Amino acid sequence: MASEAAEEANVPAAAAAEAPTTGTEKQPHKLERKWTFWFDSQSKAKQGAAWGSSLRKVYTFDTVEEFWCLYDQIFKPSKLPGNADFHLFKAGIEPKWEDPECANGGKWSVTSNRKANLENMWLESLMALIGEQFDEADEICGVVASVRQRQDKLALWTKTATNEAAQMGIGRKWKEIIDINDKITYSFHDDFRRERSVKGRYNV
Repeated sequence: MASEAAEEANVPAAAAAEAPTTGTEKQPHKLERKWTFWFDSQSKAKQGAAWGSSLRKVYTFDTVEEFWCLYDQIFKPSKLPGNADFHLFKAGIEPKWEDPECANGGKWSVTSNRKANLENMWLESLMALIGEQFDEADEICGVVASVRQRQDKLALWTKTATNEAAQMGIGRKWKEIIDINDKITYSFHDDFRRERSVKGRYNV
């Protein structure tokens, strides 16, 4: 799986196929929880295929050293072709609406017209998640970087969409982390599922 995702992302397969080494001279720095990187190539989805059919789990890690190895070698948005997504989610949660942890959730979203901006916001978001910088950390599911030809997008997925206080707290903190002043909007996954015009439920 790892090598397949690496090939789709046009990076060395060995980088994903082999577990990152941290060296024997130092103890690795353990994270509070395990996280999983996922990859989804939208451009290679077959016509009529179900959404998520091209989604691939790449690597689960629980140390700072593994994170940096994976990020440096594979998980930079600038390494992605157009129409591809990178995901970092808590281990055990799939980046799909159908996952029980995501089913009643939603997402904060921000768009970017510059690849450099997306890369900076993506890295800051990753570090905030694995560093447990959110007071409402239990509400966080993961973050998605979507690379597109015209406009890129970053989305922070959360667990309980109807918990407005928690979502507003997360939204304010995320704006601070990614250092933007523009208004960002929170939408419910359930609204997308119903295929109606989706309007933001919360704004910060």
